[in-house]
Amino acid sequence: MNPEKDFAPLTPNIVRALNDKLYEKRKVAALEIEKLVREFVAQNNTVQIKHVIQTLSQEFALSQHPHSRKGGLIGLAACSIALGKDSGLYLKELIEPVLTCFNDADSRLRYYACEALYNIVKVARGAVLPHFNVLFDGLSKLAADPDPNVKSGSELLDRLLKDIVTESNKFDLVGFIPLLRERIYSNNQYARQFIISWILVLESVPDINLLDYLPEILDGLFQILGDNGKEIRKMCEVVLGEFLKEIKKNPSSVKFAEMANILVIHCQTTDDLIQLTAMCWMREFIQLAGRVMLPYSSGILTAVLPCLAYDDRKKSIKEVANVCNQSLMKLVTPEDDEPDEPKPVVQKQAEPNPDDSLAKQEGTASGGPDGSCDSSFSSGISVFTPASAERAPVTLHLDGIVQVLNCHLSDMAIGMMTRIAVLKWLYHLYIKTPRKMFRHTDSLFPILLQTLSDESDEVILKDLEVLAEIASSPAGQTDDPGPLDGPDLRVNHSELQVPPSSRAGLLNTPGTKGLECSPSTPTMNSYFYKFMINLLKRCSSERKLLEVRGAFIIREKGRKKSH
Repeated sequence: MNPEKDFAPLTPNIVRALNDKLYEKRKVAALEIEKLVREFVAQNNTVQIKHVIQTLSQEFALSQHPHSRKGGLIGLAACSIALGKDSGLYLKELIEPVLTCFNDADSRLRYYACEALYNIVKVARGAVLPHFNVLFDGLSKLAADPDPNVKSGSELLDRLLKDIVTESNKFDLVGFIPLLRERIYSNNQYARQFIISWILVLESVPDINLLDYLPEILDGLFQILGDNGKEIRKMCEVVLGEFLKEIKKNPSSVKFAEMANILVIHCQTTDDLIQLTAMCWMREFIQLAGRVMLPYSSGILTAVLPCLAYDDRKKSIKEVANVCNQSLMKLVTPEDDEPDEPKPVVQKQAEPNPDDSLAKQEGTASGGPDGSCDSSFSSGISVFTPASAERAPVTLHLDGIVQVLNCHLSDMAIGMMTRIAVLKWLYHLYIKTPRKMFRHTDSLFPILLQTLSDESDEVILKDLEVLAEIASSPAGQTDDPGPLDGPDLRVNHSELQVPPSSRAGLLNTPGTKGLECSPSTPTMNSYFYKFMINLLKRCSSERKLLEVRGAFIIREKGRKKSH
């Protein structure tokens, strides 16, 4: 630093002491600066006040010399103390050079920067809130500082800032959320702990409604839940549990649709805690939001169905998944079989395309295994109906659901309980939405016939229930029996011709015109003949099927028909 340079109104003695390597001498200089600034405040001399702050900032705090930087930091803190309540007028100029020193390679300098900023914030209190984002940004970096003294200093400043936010009603949550959303994806355990601690604080402030912005941070929270540190995982469980309590308390203000796919993703993770917690959330979402969740059914089933085959090591996940599955199934009603016009549902937010966020994402009180995950499933599903909510359309995307069910039934590696659940879903859909389901029957029929070779009697029974419903449903009655099945079961058409007399009898039977016939009517449609002919062909080509299952299948099919 040039000793000849004029630093007025700072005296040469003050300048010399600020540059001294000894802390005590720099402290004496700070006291002189405080006295000088107090005089300027008394005189209302803002020009000189700004000049002092600018000099301390540019010539000292941002100097190339470490001792000068240390002097500048303590000098800026002294200015803040002298300004008192007026410090709010100069906060930008006071804070920015100090935050720059947070990045200094010298750990002692980073510590002094924490100390200086603590004094500035302590004096300004609520006036620092307009600068909260830059303060939070700096603190989030220091939370992971390798030096224990710096970490300790940053924690002290962090506690002070939390107290200020808690006692103020002027916190800009909207402006803060983008920064929180960015920082929540940090992989550093200390930064994660810092983030979680702030979310807990913000959740506890009555005037701050963090629930409105939960879709912005939910994915990041679930990622933190997978942290290797036990303490961080526990803190994250608490945060998620608090959010779920709020959701149950105020379901009408929750953006269920914006979070559905986030849960779908985390319900499929290999981490047991994340999967169980996400599945518990999914259970609550389905029961609270009701038909709002229907557009996400294919994704939910993709996540839930494999869990139904879990063994006792993952019993908790299996039980919650089973509740999700049952709850979702109950949402499908005969209304969904009406022409493809979206059904209105009471919900505040418009629903995004359910597949959009699936492509973008990767990825406890009542929110996890220590909470209410074991709560029993009630037969009635609680669906919220806020009086002032807008009506948004809900459509059952049957194509996607059938595709998922077909895929799971075709996979021979899938467990028995999952296969049974798939068949129950198919049966339910044929009962509730027969018209729309028969559009998919030709693609489903081959795999349903193939499932008759399953090793499990229970799977075969459920399969026969589906086939019986297909064969007897009025929705399947048509003059054209259609293709008989998939390419692997093709046979000579002359062998498979449905007898004309039988077809005529089928179509002219009293009470079976169009769709006026009850689904339980025993009169068979063309699929019954297709089933019987294909069963005979399979038995002739697969002797084992005939010997082991033949009598069982014929007997059960006859029983289904008679019922």
